[in-house]
Amino acid sequence: MTPAALFVSTREQFNNAHFSMAPPILKKTPLEKCKKPENHIFKRKIQSEFEDWKNSGGRKKALVVKGLRQVGKTYSVREFAKSNYENIVYVNFKENESAKKIFDADLTVNRIIIDLSALIPHSHFVEGKTVIIFDEIQECANARSSIKPFCEDGRFDIIATGSLLGIKGYNKKKSKRIPTGFERIVYMKPMDFEEFLWAKGISEDVVPYLRGCYKNKTPVSDATHQAMLRYFKEYICVGGLPYIVDQFISTNDMNVVWQEQHDIIEEYKDDFGKHLDENENEEIDLSLLARINRVSESIPAQLTKENKKFVFSVLEKKGRPEKYLPAIQWLWDFGIITLCHNLNNITDPLEGNKIENVFKIYMQDSGLLVSMLDRDCAAKILSGELRCYKGAIFENIIADSFSKRDRKLYYFHKDSGLEIDFISKVDDEISLIEVKATTEIQNLQKLLKKILTMM
Repeated sequence: MTPAALFVSTREQFNNAHFSMAPPILKKTPLEKCKKPENHIFKRKIQSEFEDWKNSGGRKKALVVKGLRQVGKTYSVREFAKSNYENIVYVNFKENESAKKIFDADLTVNRIIIDLSALIPHSHFVEGKTVIIFDEIQECANARSSIKPFCEDGRFDIIATGSLLGIKGYNKKKSKRIPTGFERIVYMKPMDFEEFLWAKGISEDVVPYLRGCYKNKTPVSDATHQAMLRYFKEYICVGGLPYIVDQFISTNDMNVVWQEQHDIIEEYKDDFGKHLDENENEEIDLSLLARINRVSESIPAQLTKENKKFVFSVLEKKGRPEKYLPAIQWLWDFGIITLCHNLNNITDPLEGNKIENVFKIYMQDSGLLVSMLDRDCAAKILSGELRCYKGAIFENIIADSFSKRDRKLYYFHKDSGLEIDFISKVDDEISLIEVKATTEIQNLQKLLKKILTMM
């Protein structure tokens, strides 16, 4: 097997991985006009998936949007609803306990809409012109069960969101039924670099220009190159959580950004180990909570090691995988981390060659990782000192970019010292990705020779 490519430029790989859904070229000038969008209405790529759902034929299904808290699910869904429906009925099960009781009775659609109209003033249920939004639907198991009768009835569209919907066994209430076959599930993640540029008001034809340069192997103009490097450094530090991006654009103050990032991390910690009992009351598994905290707090230290494989003994002396794997799975389901597994062999199928308990853990949002490192880390990145923390930040941003394209990630490590940072499928070919914080290629050439003799 011959590898399809050996990627040696972090910037090139990032462009190729992140900018997969660029808009058409609208103007001739590739740069600039950095006007802030009015009211900071952020354009998100997931809107196209919402439109595909609405325009799809066949059996009627509800749109179910899963994703980490604060990624913009509710905002994006409501903006989509405003543009596509005359009437919006919004129910937040996290904030409205009374709404949950409506679904404890039978799940007849007519009864439900009567009760909802009594609970929600000025709500209107007009056939073909109304969407019902069930926000934080994981808090009400029977509301999710009602998706099937709503879809079979067909008069109203249903959109549901859930921040903890991916946590297996989160809601332990015995629901009436699971709506198998009646859900279109989409996953929402933090903003990618292109969405970050849109948020800053950068001309939308910049990205196609950059992609054209990459594809044709032509130089980027110096002015554009310098501007994009600056924006990329900002993106690494700020990340892609819409509220944090909004604060950055509004204040241009990295101290505000850092504080808001820490506040969000604390909010996430409040969710760690949480589930609902049979009566949908909140409970916390204290044992699981302790293990989740140990894993999450160890991630920066694990990534700054020369060998970034996750080491369980860092968590506690003689730490065992079987003790901490449930905590890692919880964080994965929560949406705050992504995993990169080691491979036995670099051959198809990659998933079949992964080593189950040997992996690296990366944060899903680079801004949160930076905020977990030293207090002056963002300042060092913005000033151009990108080599701090032994490439951990560079590797994390590449892992993050692949994750946002729903690409599974692997790496290859041998005790002899041979290691390939990332292995993934690019254009259906196995591709080897090396992430370097410098332009030095001598070691990469040696690595390539070793790989070719191994295959």
